[in-house]
Amino acid sequence: MTTPRPFTHIDTWVFDLDNTLYPHHVNLWQQVDARIGEFISAFLKISAEEARVIQKDYYRRYGTSMRGMMTEHGVHADDYLAYVHKIDHSPLEPNPAMGAAIAKLPGRKLILTNGSTDHAGAVLERLGIGEHFEAVFDIIAAELEPKPAPQTYDRFLRVHGVDPQKSAMFEDLARNLVVPHQLGMTTVLVVPDGAKEVVREDWELEGRDAAYVDHVTDDLTGFLEKLST
Repeated sequence: MTTPRPFTHIDTWVFDLDNTLYPHHVNLWQQVDARIGEFISAFLKISAEEARVIQKDYYRRYGTSMRGMMTEHGVHADDYLAYVHKIDHSPLEPNPAMGAAIAKLPGRKLILTNGSTDHAGAVLERLGIGEHFEAVFDIIAAELEPKPAPQTYDRFLRVHGVDPQKSAMFEDLARNLVVPHQLGMTTVLVVPDGAKEVVREDWELEGRDAAYVDHVTDDLTGFLEKLST
């Protein structure tokens, strides 16, 4: 069994946004998921059921449904993002404990998300933790190539001058930790609280025992508090 990579050398902390910086059971992403289905149904003029099949197929094959719609049907990213992220962020509650734990981490803190900066800004504002992050690298900054595409991580590291050997990556999807681990990052998989109901597909919850996952937690705030003590 491989020894998990430590955090003693970390000077840059990289966080995914959705279902990572807020609990899975909030199911905020369920709203986005529904909006994606509506967009696909309207754009392709098909039933909701047909749209759902296409949506999930593209999500698995392309990393995001948007990338699939762009590649297969010529959808404009701006139109897509504006529609699918028009959601109610009110289920999110301020998390000062997480903010304090993040603030105590030594070094830089960055966000790497397949969402938009507008969505990230709304989430961070509701959580009350935006001030702790140096920058948000979103799907536009990634030139519309979503995680887990290797070029997205390469572009992120280059743009922000990040040394992967001295960085940690926090994610809720195990497949998005494959490349970071290969690059030398310490990886953390954030999983749902087993006591709460979550709306996720089975494959999204896989990977806890994967070799590219160094650490697993169902309590990000508690995990970060231990790192900063």
